[in-house]
Amino acid sequence: MSRSSEIRVAVVGAGSWGTTVAALASVNTPTVLWARRGELAEHINAARVNPDYLPSFALPTQLKATASMDEAISGADVVVMAVPSHGFRDVAREVARHLRPWVPVVSLTKGIERETLMRMTEVAAEEMPGHPVGVMTGPNLAKEIMAGQPAASVVAIPDTTIALELQRILTRPSLRVYTNPDVVGCEVAGVVKNVIAIAAGMAEGMEFGDNTRATLITRGLAEMSRLGVEMGGDPLTFAGLAGMGDLIATCSSKQSRNNSVGLALGRGQSIEEILASMTMVAEGVKSSPSVLDLAARYGVEMPITEQVVAVCHHGHNAREALASLMSRSNKSELG
Repeated sequence: MSRSSEIRVAVVGAGSWGTTVAALASVNTPTVLWARRGELAEHINAARVNPDYLPSFALPTQLKATASMDEAISGADVVVMAVPSHGFRDVAREVARHLRPWVPVVSLTKGIERETLMRMTEVAAEEMPGHPVGVMTGPNLAKEIMAGQPAASVVAIPDTTIALELQRILTRPSLRVYTNPDVVGCEVAGVVKNVIAIAAGMAEGMEFGDNTRATLITRGLAEMSRLGVEMGGDPLTFAGLAGMGDLIATCSSKQSRNNSVGLALGRGQSIEEILASMTMVAEGVKSSPSVLDLAARYGVEMPITEQVVAVCHHGHNAREALASLMSRSNKSELG
């Protein structure tokens, strides 16, 4: 991977976070944003704004958008995948048809493929064999990043040379980018934190306070760490930006789609009416059964995740879920 300033980046997916990462990269290096809909790409190019996801933020003049996958991918030196987990494989397969050999692929998607229980980097590696694959994750609420508020992110990829170059092209004065070779840990953390954020939202929706949120965040971190370590992740990853950092942000922010889903559930709305009112994907709803299946596969106990699944997929209500968690048998915190 060349260290030239002319590394060409393609970001696949023009949602809020994909658009944000494309905007960050475009200031540092030539960047193309692929949007599924031609009219959205045309609007971004003409008006310098993404009206569907980030209507209040001007995009850099350097950023170019297109609805042509060939135009976006064929000249790219780095491909960033920013599509929801349920459509990730199909899009990855399409990307692969236009991708030059050995081009690194970075996933922004925090989900699990339902049918296979594969992480998105595993899906990418299967559909795009021979390409280095990594993940970018952390406490990165898109609107705050676009507003230039100080933040940090993690790029996890095993190849140090590629990691350092990705760090360079994604860093901005208001965004520090760290490297981490632990793809598994970073990716598992990004998936599980969405599930825990739904639980934290439910507690807030029931008008519980900071003690309850702190308890859910802390015990959620324990669940995340147990599963991630069993799957091969580094324990230190879960104390870092991908783990605790992202968990705090997602469990505390009204900008979090998953937290907002939980908030509405805690106030008594049904999951069906909540999802029908949303324009963006709340990955935690889709991922929670997959996380629970992975927990069973690896013999890991995840009681908060169990209750999120019960509420989101089995018709239980938030108060039943809380009662179930609070009535569990006593045990050691370190056990």
